[in-house]
Amino acid sequence: MKPERSFSRRSFLALTAAAPVLSAAGKNIPVGLEMYSVRDELKKDLMGTVRAVAKMGYQDMEFFAPYYDWTDEQAKDVRKLMDDLGVTCRSTHNGPKSFEDAGIQRAIDLNQIIGSKYIVLASAGHVNGLDGWKEVAERLNKASEKLQPHGMRTGYHNHQAEFKPVNGQRPIEVLAANTNKDVMLQLDVGTCVEVGSDPVAWIDKNPGRIRSIHCKEWSPEAGVGYKALFGEGVAPWKKIFEAAESTGGVEFYLIEQEGSRYPALETAEKCLASFKKTHG
Repeated sequence: MKPERSFSRRSFLALTAAAPVLSAAGKNIPVGLEMYSVRDELKKDLMGTVRAVAKMGYQDMEFFAPYYDWTDEQAKDVRKLMDDLGVTCRSTHNGPKSFEDAGIQRAIDLNQIIGSKYIVLASAGHVNGLDGWKEVAERLNKASEKLQPHGMRTGYHNHQAEFKPVNGQRPIEVLAANTNKDVMLQLDVGTCVEVGSDPVAWIDKNPGRIRSIHCKEWSPEAGVGYKALFGEGVAPWKKIFEAAESTGGVEFYLIEQEGSRYPALETAEKCLASFKKTHG
């Protein structure tokens, strides 16, 4: 930050008026990359991609389903590389296997090796009615009980379906009401916005539970949708950041990109630059 020189009374009043947003944006919340954003590169060269993402300035990486097939040695190698690069993995995205009785211990072991605190259910798949969503909530509660002794937590990542009413109630509300407070509600902003829901209102409604946010953009422009780079769509990012940091209890942000007009690594770099400019 450049040293202050002098500023007018008008500048002071403008700064004061903007204080709530600036105080939220000024918090040192780590920003990471959901590695699905660079999935093809990751498949070709795991370690090289981790290096490239860290070099861009990302502080955290969220690995997704394929990590579950790593050997212990692979996981240890990834952890050593992340330590050497000064980056972390705070959470992983997981399929149903990581939440089954026969599979959860493997998820715990791998996440402990790489230093992850959250084992997140990436998708519930096909769910039948509100009772089906209550079953998903129960699955998350059971996982939470198994993770707590290890100092770990579970979480749930929404898509569009969770914000679309079923018999007059949104499934995301069923999940929030029927899971214990330790279950993180990882907010995917893009899918929330696409179906017309207000991400800021959702954050404010669930204080302390929005501990990570997928900063995925969405644009209503024909042919663009999720291919919009961060900041090119309609998500109200400044308001989201303020709510997340004053109410939501956010611990880390994750940029996610499903594809754009640029190569994946270039896309990730451009999104990070835009994030930093917007967030501060």
